[in-house]
Amino acid sequence: MAITNVTDANFSSETGSGVVLADFWAPWCGPCKMIAPVLEELDSELGDKVKIVKLDVDDNQETAGQFGVMSIPTLIVFKDGKQVDKVLGFQPKEALENLVKKHL
Repeated sequence: MAITNVTDANFSSETGSGVVLADFWAPWCGPCKMIAPVLEELDSELGDKVKIVKLDVDDNQETAGQFGVMSIPTLIVFKDGKQVDKVLGFQPKEALENLVKKHL
């Protein structure tokens, strides 16, 4: 499964079922750029179990505000549309893997 870019318009439908890891990011954010390859690795390893979506907070401020995103990157885990976990800042692959796996 490929990482999906989402918007305010389709965020709810894209995070509504199963386990979803949402990356709230912006193109100018250094730590966001650092986490991108980590998310790609996770997607290739766990893509059949978890969906990964990315939301550009500059272009989609409504959704970012709805989930209280004040700093980026913020990663939120959703299970069947409900927020179940949240971490702030760059996270190593192992930490993100553990974050997601506890909700599978």
